[in-house]
Amino acid sequence: MASPIIKKYIREGTLPHIWCGGCGHGIIMRNLAVAIENLGIDRDKVCLVSGIGCSSRIAGYMDFNTLHTTHGRAVAFATGVKVANPDMTVIVAAGDGDISAIGGNHLIHAARRNIDLTVIVMNNDIYGMTGGQFSPTTPMGDLATTAPYGNVDRPFDIAKLSVGAGATYAAKGSAYHVKDTTKFIQEGIAHKGFAIIDCVSSCPTYYGRKNKKGGAVEMMELQKKNFVPERLLERLEPEWIEEYDKTIRAMKGGK
Repeated sequence: MASPIIKKYIREGTLPHIWCGGCGHGIIMRNLAVAIENLGIDRDKVCLVSGIGCSSRIAGYMDFNTLHTTHGRAVAFATGVKVANPDMTVIVAAGDGDISAIGGNHLIHAARRNIDLTVIVMNNDIYGMTGGQFSPTTPMGDLATTAPYGNVDRPFDIAKLSVGAGATYAAKGSAYHVKDTTKFIQEGIAHKGFAIIDCVSSCPTYYGRKNKKGGAVEMMELQKKNFVPERLLERLEPEWIEEYDKTIRAMKGGK
């Protein structure tokens, strides 16, 4: 039996969804639904905008006012919706390639203007829908169909990029850390100004298989073991934090 959250916020006629087994996007979709429920926002006062990609299918599944737009242009469309309907809660759902490659300029200028939008990035480090090409967040050295010998580019930190451009709320979550990510989405929606939540999502089909990360369970384990909630940092020993920082820099191709 479907949960009340699903029955209320998901267009059941669109199910089953097309996301691969083990994809983290469905978890993040539920996080968004729970955040809206917790905030008590009338779903008729919500507009969800997406572009093109695996993540962008969310606009067809969720029972809000929705726009499924062109590749990289979701923020531009969402800006128009917000300007025309300032009382509307406008949310953008995008993938890492969609939001930070072809849509990169729209992202930084919306952040610069501090437009009252909430952007949820379903970040799986790859172009999942179009064949597994590397994206602006693919870690250095990782494989993709367009990087058969390993990616040579340094990856974007989408949250930090947005803050540098002028975003007034930014957070990082993951498909594994459900409660934290739901809280971040909820805070982002409640925030008056430009908010972005960069959510690590699993892609066992292209990214995981190509880089020998294992299946869906193993990729969730990676998130569990390698992501530290900010609230726990103050409890950690300084030596451990220094070692953790080194590990993260190495993952990003730094020293």
